[in-house]
Amino acid sequence: MIRQAAVSEVRALLFAGAAVAALCLFPGSVEGQARGDRIAGPVDGKARTRWPGSRHRLARPEFDLGRVAGDMPMQRMVLVLQPDGEQEQGLEALLAAQQDRNSPLFHQWLSAEEFGRRFGISENDLSQVVGWLTDMGFAVEPVAESRRQVVFSGTAAQIEAAFQTEIHAYRVNGVIHHANATDLAIPAALAPAISGVLSVHDFYSKPMHARIAPAAPAPEFTGGSGTHYLTPGDFTTIYNLGPLYGSSTNGTGQSIAIVARSNLKPADIAGFRTSFGLVANDPTVIVNGADPGVLSTGEQGEVELDTEWSGAIAPNASIQVVVSASSSTTDGVALSAQYIVNHNLAPVVSVSFGDCESDLGRAGNQFWNSLWQQAAAQGMSVFVASGDSGAAGCDDPSATSGTSADVNGLCSSPYATCVGGTQFNDTNNPAQYWSSSNTVNRVSAVSYIPESAWNESGTAGGSALWASGGGPSHVYSKPSWQSGKGVPADGHRDVPDVSLAAATHDGYLFNMNGSFYAGSGTSLATPSFAGLMALIVGRQGARQGSANAQFYTLAGNQGHGGPAVFHDVGSGNNSVPSITGYFAGAGYDLVTGLGSVDGNVLVNAWNGGSAPPPAPEPPAQCSYLLSGTGVNIDATAQNVAVMLTASSGNCAWTVTSDSDWLAVTSAALTNGSQMVAAAVAPNPSALPRMGTLTIAGLSFTVTQAGLSCTYAVRTGSLRANGGGFSQTVFVSAPSGCGWTATSHEVWVVITSGASGSGNGTVTFEVAANAGGPRVGALTVAGLSLRVTEGARSRLGVAHPGIPRPIAQPGPSY
Repeated sequence: MIRQAAVSEVRALLFAGAAVAALCLFPGSVEGQARGDRIAGPVDGKARTRWPGSRHRLARPEFDLGRVAGDMPMQRMVLVLQPDGEQEQGLEALLAAQQDRNSPLFHQWLSAEEFGRRFGISENDLSQVVGWLTDMGFAVEPVAESRRQVVFSGTAAQIEAAFQTEIHAYRVNGVIHHANATDLAIPAALAPAISGVLSVHDFYSKPMHARIAPAAPAPEFTGGSGTHYLTPGDFTTIYNLGPLYGSSTNGTGQSIAIVARSNLKPADIAGFRTSFGLVANDPTVIVNGADPGVLSTGEQGEVELDTEWSGAIAPNASIQVVVSASSSTTDGVALSAQYIVNHNLAPVVSVSFGDCESDLGRAGNQFWNSLWQQAAAQGMSVFVASGDSGAAGCDDPSATSGTSADVNGLCSSPYATCVGGTQFNDTNNPAQYWSSSNTVNRVSAVSYIPESAWNESGTAGGSALWASGGGPSHVYSKPSWQSGKGVPADGHRDVPDVSLAAATHDGYLFNMNGSFYAGSGTSLATPSFAGLMALIVGRQGARQGSANAQFYTLAGNQGHGGPAVFHDVGSGNNSVPSITGYFAGAGYDLVTGLGSVDGNVLVNAWNGGSAPPPAPEPPAQCSYLLSGTGVNIDATAQNVAVMLTASSGNCAWTVTSDSDWLAVTSAALTNGSQMVAAAVAPNPSALPRMGTLTIAGLSFTVTQAGLSCTYAVRTGSLRANGGGFSQTVFVSAPSGCGWTATSHEVWVVITSGASGSGNGTVTFEVAANAGGPRVGALTVAGLSLRVTEGARSRLGVAHPGIPRPIAQPGPSY
């Protein structure tokens, strides 16, 4: 398939002429062919071309609230520029050749400037377009070197005059939106160079996380009631990344760009990495335009989980988060993605948002395909979530039923890798796949877990539409590389391409606002796969461009006895209420694509590499001996160690701890003879405690003494007039330290707290005084307290000099 594309490239080059041929054969040259002008004659506002389908489908009369004020700001709209047929043909040929190992253009990437010179509109046409926008009163931002988009701003009145429409307000599902009421029109002279306006409305893409739910206050990472939280260490075990990290394939020197429209809290990212033993590595946040700040939980959760999990899989890669505020006309997601590509920011890009092809319209689909084409030509690998509404791609996943079958137009371009979702089949026998305790860094998964298609919708015993997005594109035809077992002969680009875990069952843990949350959806699978791609780029030592052709080549090789890169997902579907979807099956399917991956095999087999060598077989008999069976220590924080002697250097073993306060600090999985170390937290209680390290199946017991019992009390005033009073004494003591309270006077009665343990309170009452002043005593937790009560006058008025009780705390005794 790739060789056929290379032939097409040669034909295109011959057709384009010698200048283009020379540039393609010598991609390092910065001399590009000047593009032919397509805007002929004056720009006459009377002769117009109208774009069918440029009105959003939800801008309907039944939702219409009327025309907006003319001075309403319309900020950062994107005019999508149209390459000519010759350019498009040449670009397709170049992109195929860049992925053909037999081509001299293999992995010869363009800069953004080179891309603009070869595949952008001509300087004269660009000048005409910008001049018309300026004449219509719009403010135009500096045009990117790619010369494929123009960003401009103005008012509703200017939009109405320039594009012969009206801007109306619409109430849809209780939310007020703004949109053009009719299809847009432009001067006919400009039509050959303009594809359309990306949007003149605020019906924006959706974050592709299914749910964000608070984790338990002190999460049991190994789970409870059949549910398990997914930590970075669990992901490493399940998808076999350990050998990569062991060979220093960890993302060093690489970068991942995250598309966002909300800012984040850096402390959350740092807290996530600290919690799971990842190296400190703060993200870089780039604000493109006005800073939107940290938005709602859904938006903040999206950017933070994308940042945390891409960095968890490629822990040494730099994460660059581009944040663009959405305006009344343009989705911040599009502005951030445009910035990333036009600045050629990183070799890997992660996008966890979605909007269906039908809602994007002609200009929207053209914008995303053109942008991802440019990214591929520059060597960027783009990963986009397939969506969380199953086969009902135009519907919100929280809807009770679907309305139409569609796919995410941000990922259906052949130049993006579309990432679907799976769920683990671990409910019948969780003990087979999850340890009953956590090792260092909260790891409890013990092996790969078989997967099915992710579907937690109302059709699968769940709710709403939560399921893996997937199906045939209505916009793009079948690319030559999308072939193989299971690929439908439907003539359409099919999505997704690959998948990873995405279910609420065994949800991904992430940190937000200093607390753990469990997230699910294809927006967790996508940054994780972007992290895997960063490992591939690091191993290859160079950018890889669009990954799709390589993925399908690897799948084909696997079907003929090659490295087993993919876990084939053969069960489940993405049908949702009211919409019949597609079924998983052998090979490729329209729910999980080629399946999930064995990360180690994927990285090693990339670009024709071989599968990693099998791990050496352990000796027939391995024996182990500990240098001791346990240790007794005091209540302070300290480290403990024990030597394990193995009969051979090939004898593999693990170490786990059964207690949170006893944390393994040496390698959790290793072989041969090793010193095992653990950190012991201080004991906050007076009660002794015992924890056990299980090392190669042998037990090493750590017994920690409790704290010595010390006591302190705090009171309010213990002086009052003769009318009697009630008072509370606060006792501070370590947990497990018992104490008693005793009154030495009949007129002082303890009403509660005569005994206790740890922190507590004692309440006592002082009887009214019929005689002269008196002084009594209490003993609380071994400490003596003095109680003073003044005499009561015959008129019931306190004697002068006797203070009334005061509310503020008194001194500690």
